[in-house]
Amino acid sequence: MLALMAGMNIQMLARAQLAWELTDSKFLVGAVGAGFAPPILLFSLFGGAIADRFEKKRVMQVGQFGTALLGLFVAISIVTDTVTFWHLFGSSVGQGLFFAFLMPSRQAIIPQLVPRDQLTNAVALNAGGMALMTTMAPAAAGFMYHFGGPAVAYFVIAGLSFAAVLLTGRIPTLPKGTGRKGTGAGVFAEIRDGLGYAWRNQTVMLLLAMALGTTVLAMPVRNLLAPYNEEVFGGSSLALGVMMALIGVGALLGTLVIAGLRQTQSRGKVLLLTSFASGVAILLSALLSNYFIVLAVMVLLGIGDSGRRSLNASLIMEQCDDEHRGRVMGIYMMNFGLIPLGVLPLGALADAANIQLAFGVFGVLLLGVVLLMTLATSKIRSL
Repeated sequence: MLALMAGMNIQMLARAQLAWELTDSKFLVGAVGAGFAPPILLFSLFGGAIADRFEKKRVMQVGQFGTALLGLFVAISIVTDTVTFWHLFGSSVGQGLFFAFLMPSRQAIIPQLVPRDQLTNAVALNAGGMALMTTMAPAAAGFMYHFGGPAVAYFVIAGLSFAAVLLTGRIPTLPKGTGRKGTGAGVFAEIRDGLGYAWRNQTVMLLLAMALGTTVLAMPVRNLLAPYNEEVFGGSSLALGVMMALIGVGALLGTLVIAGLRQTQSRGKVLLLTSFASGVAILLSALLSNYFIVLAVMVLLGIGDSGRRSLNASLIMEQCDDEHRGRVMGIYMMNFGLIPLGVLPLGALADAANIQLAFGVFGVLLLGVVLLMTLATSKIRSL
C-alpha cells in the first residue's frame, strides 16, 4: 500500500501539473483528475462481487500491475514527445478501471487479517500509511518534476506500482470469498443481493450517503490545487508539492487520533466533526490569500479528510457481515466514481468566475451536508 499510494500521490501532482501546462484550462485539469471516476462508478459493483468470490490478494496484484503499465505508457509518451491531453485522460480512465477491482478487495481483506475489536485501529493504520505517502510523495514529486521533468516522475510511478505487486505477494494466502463462481447471471444476482443487503441495513445506507456527500464536495478541491496555487499565489510545482505534502501531514495527525479510538467511544460524532473540519478548511482556502496561512489550512484539510475517510470505511465494515463485505465496499467505492459530479462543476465555475469563489461555494455546500446529517438522524451520532 505504501508503494502504491506513493505512486498515486506522485501521479496526482505530475498529472495535474502536466495537464495544466498542456492545456492552460482549469476545466480540462479537472477532467483529467476526474477521468478515473466513470470506470469506478460503472465497475465497482463488479469489483465487490469479485472480492467476495476470489482470492483478494491476487485481485489486488492484477490491479497494481495494470497501474504500473499505465505509468510506463505515459512515461514513454513523454520521452518520445508524443504526450497529449488524451494520453493523460486515457491513463486516468484506465487507472479507474483497475482501481474499481483492486480497491474493494483492498478494503475487504483487512477484517480477514485482524480481530474485529482492532478493525478501527487497523483501518486507521492503513489510512496512516496513506497519509504518510500523502505527506512525503507530493514533496518528492515537486522536486522530481521541477528538476527531472514529468518523465522521471512517471517512471518512478511505474516502478512503485511494480514494487506493490511484489510486496502484495507476501500477504498470507487467505480463504476465498463465499460467493459462488458461475455464469455472468450469477454475478449479477450477487450484485443485486449486495445492493439489497445495503438497502435493508439503515446504518450502512446512512454511512454510504455520508460518504457520497462528503466525497463529491471535498475530494474535487484536491484536483484543482494546481490552478489554485498558480492563480492565487503564482506558485511553482515546488510550492504545489509543499501544499499537498501538508495535507498529508494533517492526514497523518488525524489518523493517529483515529487509531486510538475504541469501539466504546463516540466514533460517529468524530466522523461528523472531521467532515465539518473539511468544510471549514475548504471555505478558509477560498477566503485567504496568504500562502503561509493557507499552508496551515491544508493541514486542517488533511485532518478532516483522513478522519472522515478512515472512520467512514471502518464503520461500514463493522456493520457488514463477512459474506457481503466485499460487495458493500464495492458500493462504497462507487462514491469515488461520482467525483465528476463535483470536479466538473467546480472547474467550470472556476473558469467562469475565479477559483476561490468556486472553493467557497463547495465549502458552504459541504458544511450544509454535514449539518443536515447531524440533525436529521441520531444513527451516525450514536455509533
